Amino acid sequence: MPSKYIIFFSLLFLISCKSENKEKQERVYNSEKPNIVFIIADDVSWSDIGAYGHPNVKTPNLDKLASDGMRFTEAFLTTSSCSPSRTSIISGLYPHNTDAEQLSWPLPDYKKTFVQQLKAAGYWTGLAGKYHMGDPVRDDFDVLHEMQWIDAPIGLDRRLKGDGSGCDEWIQLLQERPKDKPFFTWLASFDAHRPFYDDNSCPKVHTEDDVVLPPYVPGTDLVKKDYSLYYDEITRMDDYIGKVVAELDAQGISDNTIILFIADNGRAFPRDKTTLYDGGIKTPWIIKWPAKIKSGTVNNNLISSVDIAPTFMSVAGLKVLPEFEGFDFSEMLMDTSKTIRDQIYAEDHFHDYEDYTRAVRTKSFKYVKNFYDDLPDTPSADVNRGRSWQSMLQEYKKGNLTEAQMKCFKKPRDKEELFDIVADPFELNNLAFNADYIEVLNEMRARLEKTRSSSNDFLPKQRTPDDFYRETGLPTKYRIRPRPSKAEYMKAMEEGRVLINPDFKE
Repeated sequence: MPSKYIIFFSLLFLISCKSENKEKQERVYNSEKPNIVFIIADDVSWSDIGAYGHPNVKTPNLDKLASDGMRFTEAFLTTSSCSPSRTSIISGLYPHNTDAEQLSWPLPDYKKTFVQQLKAAGYWTGLAGKYHMGDPVRDDFDVLHEMQWIDAPIGLDRRLKGDGSGCDEWIQLLQERPKDKPFFTWLASFDAHRPFYDDNSCPKVHTEDDVVLPPYVPGTDLVKKDYSLYYDEITRMDDYIGKVVAELDAQGISDNTIILFIADNGRAFPRDKTTLYDGGIKTPWIIKWPAKIKSGTVNNNLISSVDIAPTFMSVAGLKVLPEFEGFDFSEMLMDTSKTIRDQIYAEDHFHDYEDYTRAVRTKSFKYVKNFYDDLPDTPSADVNRGRSWQSMLQEYKKGNLTEAQMKCFKKPRDKEELFDIVADPFELNNLAFNADYIEVLNEMRARLEKTRSSSNDFLPKQRTPDDFYRETGLPTKYRIRPRPSKAEYMKAMEEGRVLINPDFKE
């Protein structure tokens, strides 16, 4: 054989070996670092998922996710408000330390995020769906498919593109990722945020007969209608989650891909969202990781959304940032006897309306301290304008509400609340004034104060004016969009100014 052919085939062989070695390196690289798919629902309560025992809400894909992975029964959020919950998760900090603790305050650029760290370590990062964390966070993602929606004063319009679910581009994001890198995706549903559209934008798969109501809302026709439409949006989101799992299977990467599903806060109904009762801060928490997690596992240990950031960094083989306030729960995924905490801490700040409430919860008791007890427990403005609240107002005027259903109207509120979670899961019987529970009350008080002190949580110098009228849910002159940052609010306060919308018309 002529020497030129020998050289040619030798080069071809070397190129082939190099290509094969590169493919092997890529496979090894991907096998060492798990892919991470984070799915976050909007305004969905833990108890409205089939896997958590709801008899009628149709969630076959989430139920399958739970049966294939691990379902946590004592999972909680750091707050029950949309953007503060998300910025807390991504920064690994309690809301009061994010400088984005109020609704629509952007996370400042000087706050680090776990997504930044993953990206710097070689992960490809992408987000599709609802964003709501502020401009500085955008650069954390290689690709960002933000859902287009209008934040109108009398309600969001989220049907400008696609079906309004916020899930339309989830599969596109997974398909356009580079195949030679581990990846992290933040898949954010807009379901089941209000308004609930009574049209063909969402398949109608539930009726009023499917509705299971908590005792703190009346069983009127309007309330049941509202709940049935909310259930429909959960099912629409569930369908997209099934598509995500199928896409990962089709790409052949399911085994070493972590899927974590949670919600940002509880359902948008009276005494749920924007409260620190379990209806506001307890979340569904389902995680699947075939390479590590035994299918059908149930974990009954306490866990908090502030634990997500350190855990995602840990499973990616990265050193956890020292400023993170949560704990790495990765060992709990392989061994349910492992625990990382004996309490969770949650907080409520301004969300449409001013508030300042703190809570500490163990597996047996919850203690709530209402610092602004002169203010009623008014639901968020979108709830105010919805069927359920309007129906409750009608029943309130008629004198038809039960004691449990009157709690949103109570003014002043009890400054302190103590609940036996086991005996009273709906948190209706305040034991703070019961002498038999004084020792428990003192212990829970001490827990709360210790957490406040250790995390530098303190009352602001000044209250924030309401963005909406509590009676109608219509905007006040203080509602500004896009909302100024915390720094801008603090500067105005120091100068003795109050920020007002210059275009506001009564």
